[in-house]
Amino acid sequence: MREPVDYDGRMTPQNLLDHLDQGRLWPAPLSADPGFNLDAAYAKQLAVRALRIARGEQARGFKVGFTNRGIWPRYNVFAPIWGTVWNTTLTLSDGEGHAEGQVSLARTCQPRIEPETVFGLKATPPAGASLQQLFDAIDWIAPGFEIVQSHLPDWKFLPPDPVADGSLHAHLLVGRHTPIQELASDAHALNTLLANAQVTLSKNGRAVEQGQGSNVLDGPLHALKHFVETLRACPGAPDLRPGDVVTTGTWTDAWPVLPGERWSAHFSPPLSSLAVAFTD
Repeated sequence: MREPVDYDGRMTPQNLLDHLDQGRLWPAPLSADPGFNLDAAYAKQLAVRALRIARGEQARGFKVGFTNRGIWPRYNVFAPIWGTVWNTTLTLSDGEGHAEGQVSLARTCQPRIEPETVFGLKATPPAGASLQQLFDAIDWIAPGFEIVQSHLPDWKFLPPDPVADGSLHAHLLVGRHTPIQELASDAHALNTLLANAQVTLSKNGRAVEQGQGSNVLDGPLHALKHFVETLRACPGAPDLRPGDVVTTGTWTDAWPVLPGERWSAHFSPPLSSLAVAFTD
C-alpha cells in the first residue's frame, strides 16, 4: 500500500512516528525532494516531538550526533545534528563500579551502538554560555551507550534525512554518574581530562575499535557548547532544563548490533566502564 503523504509529497509527522514505532524502513528518503533542507528537517522533527508529547511521552534531554569528524565522510554528514531523548528511550544504570544494563532492540531499525559521554544538567546555561558557564551548569558526568538507528536502507542518506529521523536516536543507556566537582575544579581541567580520555569498544569480549574524547569536536565539553548554540538557533526548539541529560556523540564509529550480543566500553579516567546486553 502506498504511504500517505502530506501536500508537498513528503511523509507526514504521523507517518514518521508510525515508522518509528513499528521499526519499518521509510518508503523513500525525504531528501528526494530537493527543497527538503535542514530547516525543514528540524521542523519535521519538532512536529514528531509534539506528537510524542501529546501521547504522554516525556522529553528527558537530548542526543548530539555526528560530532566525530572522523566518521563524516562515511555517512555523508558533515556537521553535528541533535534530537530528543525520551523517558521511553532512556535507561539509567547507575550502579557501583562497572555498570551494566540491558536494552531491547525490538522495533529498532538497523540499530548500531556508540560509546559516548553523557552530561546531567543542574541548571539551564545562560545565553552565549562559555565553557566555564557550561561547566557550572553541569551536575554529573557518565559514560553512555547510545543506540542509533536509520529508517533508510543501509544507512544511506543525505543530511536532512537523519535530522527528520529523530537524529537517529533509538535508546540511551547511561552508566555510573560522577559529580562533576569530584573530577575537576573548572572547565579547562574537565575539558583536558575528557579530551585525553580513551575508550576501547568490545563485542562479546573482543575489542573492535578504540577511540578518544578529542574525536568529538576536540572534546565532549566543546561538543556540548556547540549543541547549546545550535539548539538555540533553531526556530521552535525547546531550551535545556535542569535535570536534562545530553549525550555528546560517539568516540568511535557506530557498530551494528544484534539481540544476544554483549558489548562493553572500557573508558580511561575520569569515566568508568559500561556494558550492555541486547535482547529481542
